[in-house]
Amino acid sequence: MANFLRATSVPGVPVPAPMQAMHSKLLDLGAGRIAAMDEAGIDYQVLSLAAMGMDALDTATASALASDVNDELAEAVRANSTRLGGFATLALKDPVGAAKELERCVKQLGFHGALVDGTTGGLFLDDARFLPVFEAAVALDVPVNLHPALPPEQVKEAYFSGLPGEFGFMLSMAGWGWHAETGLHTLRLIVSGLFDRLPGLQLIIGHMGEGLPYALARSSAALSRAGNLQKPVADYFQSNIHLTTSGYFTEPPLRCAIDVVGMDRLMFSVDYPFSPNPRGREYLDALGRTLGAADLAKLTHQNAERLLRLASGAG
Repeated sequence: MANFLRATSVPGVPVPAPMQAMHSKLLDLGAGRIAAMDEAGIDYQVLSLAAMGMDALDTATASALASDVNDELAEAVRANSTRLGGFATLALKDPVGAAKELERCVKQLGFHGALVDGTTGGLFLDDARFLPVFEAAVALDVPVNLHPALPPEQVKEAYFSGLPGEFGFMLSMAGWGWHAETGLHTLRLIVSGLFDRLPGLQLIIGHMGEGLPYALARSSAALSRAGNLQKPVADYFQSNIHLTTSGYFTEPPLRCAIDVVGMDRLMFSVDYPFSPNPRGREYLDALGRTLGAADLAKLTHQNAERLLRLASGAG
């Protein structure tokens, strides 16, 4: 089974209170992580940085930090090469440098692709200045995992302020905001023409598709009439976009995703340590009673093996 997750956090950036309890698990790239995988029967994890705060750093600092993080992750992967893999961390304020770092991570460190977080400098990644990163991913034949990040200050103030306790913070993240923004971000990448320009580009989004499977028929009908894309918006989910289950452990969202995008575009993920591995195991066991063996094999390892070029059985 393939498990996409964040591995650590940016040094010097305060850890939000709701995250502090799991901070040690995020930082553990060795024995503790492997033990947690074994507890739930997880064969392989692809690790990536929990990069909250990276966008606030200046370009030179962010680039140097990204390189250091990738080297640290590569060392952890080498120590457990049959159990762990990596997604590159990229400092997107320097897109040309980020493209070169992605090439280094894939060719020299053996990473499976890259994970990028939300907006950079207030810009969505459909902005033309980020094109070198996507071009590098296509040239290297590796996917890009689009993950949410904390909302820009203007959005945080307008949408998530004025609520008691931690409600505003959590509403901006897993409670709703993460999924809404990443779904919007994905649609922006499509309607910008990015996938028409780079038809080989493969994008991974988590959390059972960030709400898009439920809304895709309506969104595709409206957006496909608004411009000159090469095909309907929904069709890009059959050629360029893959979904993971990360953090979702009920069957109705999965059934919706299967109906809308198909089993060949879905990959199992726990979202550890933000979600516990045993819960993911329980979910899989329940699915084993309702999904056929062929579909379960696609979900748990075959689709990830194909997309990430994993050895059969490693996922």
